[in-house]
Amino acid sequence: METILIVDDEKNYLVVLEALLSAEGYEIVTANDGRAALSTIREADLDLVITDMKMPGMSGIELLEECKKIKPELPVIMMTAFGTIQKAVEAMRKHAYDYIEKPFENEKLKQTIKKALENYRLVKENRLLTEALSDRYRYGNIVGKSKPVLKIYDLIDKVSRSKASVLITGASGTGKELVAKAIHYQGPRRDRPFISINCGAVTDTLLESELFGHERGAFTGAVAMKKGRFELADGGTLFLDEVGEMPPALQVKLLRVLQEMELERVGGTKTIKVDVRVLSASNRNIKEDVSGGTFREDLYYRLNVIHIDVPSLQERIDDIPLLVRHFIRKYQNGGSEKKVRLSPEVWKAFYSYSWPGNIRELENVIERAMVLLSGETITLDLLPEQLTGAKTEFDVERLIPPHVPLQRALEEIEERLVRRALVQANNVQAHAAKRLGITKSLIQHKMRKYKIIV
Repeated sequence: METILIVDDEKNYLVVLEALLSAEGYEIVTANDGRAALSTIREADLDLVITDMKMPGMSGIELLEECKKIKPELPVIMMTAFGTIQKAVEAMRKHAYDYIEKPFENEKLKQTIKKALENYRLVKENRLLTEALSDRYRYGNIVGKSKPVLKIYDLIDKVSRSKASVLITGASGTGKELVAKAIHYQGPRRDRPFISINCGAVTDTLLESELFGHERGAFTGAVAMKKGRFELADGGTLFLDEVGEMPPALQVKLLRVLQEMELERVGGTKTIKVDVRVLSASNRNIKEDVSGGTFREDLYYRLNVIHIDVPSLQERIDDIPLLVRHFIRKYQNGGSEKKVRLSPEVWKAFYSYSWPGNIRELENVIERAMVLLSGETITLDLLPEQLTGAKTEFDVERLIPPHVPLQRALEEIEERLVRRALVQANNVQAHAAKRLGITKSLIQHKMRKYKIIV
């Protein structure tokens, strides 16, 4: 539902316009002078401003100029009486969307408003799409070729085409939000908004307002109407991060919105319909929370239509070389293309460390090293203390898959070692064979055996 602000010092025009446009399905906010209008423009989520040209105090032209400073893309339609057309032309030069003459024709006014709102919608969609493409969330920020990550890619391909709710689980720092964004930008809603909220980072009292919005005066500090994340995500995707932290009272309201796809803002009575795909994530075991009575079972099954478990870095240790290169490129000073290497001791430390902070911790380690780096080789002295104190011997325990027969375990280890060597050698088979202490023909045989394509 689009929200329109009407500004006029003549009460009759406010009443007539509010009645006319409310009947068209728009949400109407009014102001009787420029100063009050400016406060609403700053605080409220608006889609269009319609303002009279001639008002006491702040004129329509002055309001237009201030509006463009605050929200440059927000369209403004000027209302002008006969004889002030010159002023209307001046307003157009100052980037008003259009002007209409008083007394106006209802149908002409409605058509002008419809075009202005459609234009604004396209502007917002183009901005969102540009931001999305620049961030390259179509797998671009998910880095890896290990078996666990290939399974994630396959799941993303399958679930992105549906409207089903997806629950993404995994430890902190594993990249759950990247998976959510990849699902959104791979799917048919890619041109619509991706809106996220961390349910554990907002106080219980404010979370309801953040999700569902509030009306002016709904509580102390609610100086203007505000749309919630569900409304902002209309037509697109809402990502509920750390959904397991949501208080029980709010879980009931969330369940109703998910079932009906309609809501009321805090302090409001009007029912607002939305079309939102919901993705959620948690580093908690929500199934245990359901058993413990802290999370509603019906909400759990509503969110968990499809489940994706994001592996820890320890489970996808073969991806460390690819991740290291990705973060080195990201943090190279001034976009430098110089070759940055890791010393053998650093590689040993990386492979023997447990990475409790997962990919986020690895990224922080590389960023730190790149800031301190003076040459072209990252050495042990550039790593934080928790890594330099790590064991550097070959830890075979971390390579052995649990609960598998001996032959399969040996093959699993062999395949992971071959894949890792190829990644470290930039897919140059001769160099990878040298790292493994075998011949090039033997590594080619292993690649055929395990269907490794480079």
